[in-house]
Amino acid sequence: MTFEVTILGCSSASPSYHRHPSAQVLNIFERFFLIDCGEGTQMQMERYKVKSQRINRIFISHLHGDHYLGLMGLLSTMHLQGRTKEMSIYGPKELKEIINIQLKYSQTILRFPIIYHDTNPDKRDVIFEDEQLSIETIILNHRIPCTGFLFKEKKKPRKLIKEMVEKYAIPIEFLHKLKDGEDYHQGNKIIKNEELTVAGNPARSYAYCSDTLYDERILESITGVNLLYHESTFMNDLIGRANETFHTTSKQAGIIAKKANAKKLLIGHFSARYKDLNPLLLEAQEEFLETRLSVEGETFRVE
Repeated sequence: MTFEVTILGCSSASPSYHRHPSAQVLNIFERFFLIDCGEGTQMQMERYKVKSQRINRIFISHLHGDHYLGLMGLLSTMHLQGRTKEMSIYGPKELKEIINIQLKYSQTILRFPIIYHDTNPDKRDVIFEDEQLSIETIILNHRIPCTGFLFKEKKKPRKLIKEMVEKYAIPIEFLHKLKDGEDYHQGNKIIKNEELTVAGNPARSYAYCSDTLYDERILESITGVNLLYHESTFMNDLIGRANETFHTTSKQAGIIAKKANAKKLLIGHFSARYKDLNPLLLEAQEEFLETRLSVEGETFRVE
């Protein structure tokens, strides 16, 4: 089943070299989630054929402009296109005031309701959950309150071995219990679950770590993640500048990925000073080989 992220913007505060501010679309089982919404996000969605009307949940990490200034334009376009389905927005509590004041002075009443979900930058929370997926916040260390987001598949049920189920004539009404790992009692005989099923596909996960200092406290949230996105604003020769602005270097992002035992790392949020991004990639790969650049328009599978 589909689990992939498409990069819409990978620049830091200033758009440069045809790079746009932070925005990503995550597709999980054909449900689409927008993560951050910098300027130009809706144009990038148009460019890369992401249908905005399929997005029902938007996640904003913090209130620096390069992470949310495209949001009002996107909501306005959805309104003009006749959207009536509700939109859920997860982000800092002040975001509601920012949106409402723009609606007030443009004398706009949206055709669709917005459901606001305030994030707590000081506490890990499960902010969404259903039978397939959970979404948690990640506490980040930035100049203003900032949260990352962890998207996790629920544990997959075990798979039935058809031949063995037929051999022991397991009743249909018991099959869901087999998938949950129960043994089957046939008279006085116990048929072990391992004889009737095999493990389901491993659950996958994606962690989005927006603007943050290098901070190993996030390891409790991201250890073992399949795909880790971590900001890498500067190279390590500018570690002083990174610390001053509460950002991370590409070398530090590689170290975090290695310590988290992540399977793959995406680096992004690149400073406008870098026209060529390959040096940042190589620096991160010295610490963590399975590193890729967050190139706009590219889609990365979570596996």
